[in-house]
Amino acid sequence: MSPTNLRDEVSAVTDDTFEREVLLRDHPVLVEFWARWCPPCRMMAPVLAEIAGERAGSLVVCTVNTDENPLVTRDYQVMSLPAVLLFRAGHPLRTIVGARAKAKLLSEVDEALRG
Repeated sequence: MSPTNLRDEVSAVTDDTFEREVLLRDHPVLVEFWARWCPPCRMMAPVLAEIAGERAGSLVVCTVNTDENPLVTRDYQVMSLPAVLLFRAGHPLRTIVGARAKAKLLSEVDEALRG
C-alpha cells in the first residue's frame, strides 16, 4: 500500500488545509511528511494505516506530500523523509525522522504525549 492509497484510513493534508486539519484539532495529530520517490515513506504507509485504525478517536493520522506542499514542509523545516511530526494543541511535540516499526513509533508517540 502506498501513501496515496491511504485515503480511507489516513487523510492527506495540504498547505491550504494544514491549519484546519492539524493545528486546530482537539486530538493529537500524527503527520507524516513523505514523497512519491521515497522508498522508506512507502514502508511507513501500512504502519500509519494500522495506527490510524487502532487509535481512531484519540489520535488523528494524516500525511503531507512534500513535493506538492512546499510551504508547510518549509515551515516545519522538514529536511529528511519520511519525517513524522506529532502535534498537540497546534504545537509540534516531537519530530521522528526515518522509517519505524509500528511498536517503536507508537512508543515514541506515547512517550511524547505523556511528557
